[in-house]
Amino acid sequence: MHIEPGVVDAAKMGLATATAAGAIGYTAKLSWQELCSAKAATLALRAGLATIGTFAFFEVLPNFQAGVSEVHFILGTTLFLLLGAAPAAIGLMLGLLLQGLTLAPTDLPMFFVNATTLLVPLFAMTALARRVIPAGTPYVDLRYADVLKLSATYQGGVVAWVAFWVFYGQGVGAESAASVATFAAAYAVVLLVEPIVDLAALAGAKALRGRVPQGLLTPRLHSAA
Repeated sequence: MHIEPGVVDAAKMGLATATAAGAIGYTAKLSWQELCSAKAATLALRAGLATIGTFAFFEVLPNFQAGVSEVHFILGTTLFLLLGAAPAAIGLMLGLLLQGLTLAPTDLPMFFVNATTLLVPLFAMTALARRVIPAGTPYVDLRYADVLKLSATYQGGVVAWVAFWVFYGQGVGAESAASVATFAAAYAVVLLVEPIVDLAALAGAKALRGRVPQGLLTPRLHSAA
């Protein structure tokens, strides 16, 4: 999902700055809501885990070039289900920044573009989860169909934002459309894999109920809303 340098030039970067600022602002709102029911240290711990997870997903898991961008197994749904919306948002943003600062400095000019691509679909998935998951259902009891809906929303959002940035930066043409189509087709692999990873993670969390330190995982994992 990395938008490479040059796809959106400096003259058009103002929109990315605005969208990223909105995403950061909404992350702050989610974090404040989290702090109303949890300690700051708990939020920081889970955000730190999400940051480490995001960095590892980028650098350890397989990734490959496809069309206009790279396909990564970001596992945003997994972070959301295990750690909660605010920690996942903070972790995605900081993990992306950490990667740019340490291993891929050439990606830093596209930080706002890529942060928007990661965060806005997470917020859409969070809103969907509130609507489709019954308040009395802990996340560990979700079915395949449930996690597939969440993953499809997140991964579909990532693809949609990649397409938007390409067409916004390069214009709508046959070459751009072909590159986006190639990327979208390749990204279907992520949609196939992520729900299985989600279910495995939820099964592990269910098996470890009561044996994980309190605050390490989101309370919604094992409890009703």
